[in-house]
Amino acid sequence: MFKIWAKLISEEKKLIKDVIYTNEDRFDIENFGQYVTDIAGLLDIATPNTLIYHTKNFDKFSYVKYLPRDFMEKVDFSCLLLENGNC
Repeated sequence: MFKIWAKLISEEKKLIKDVIYTNEDRFDIENFGQYVTDIAGLLDIATPNTLIYHTKNFDKFSYVKYLPRDFMEKVDFSCLLLENGNC
């Protein structure tokens, strides 16, 4: 089982909303895009485009930041932060 803590941050650097995503399976970096899709659904936001560097940053640093430019739709927050909840 693993956890990912997802946070939506405002322009003023305030927490708008957060959720802890849990999955009973073993964490697999190959499935990171699906985890992000699941998290976006929990937060009721559009799914961001997950690029190779997003996946590598999460794998290497247990942390990744999605900016408004990573979304196809306009968003009303300054970033989506994902952190490994098992650290």
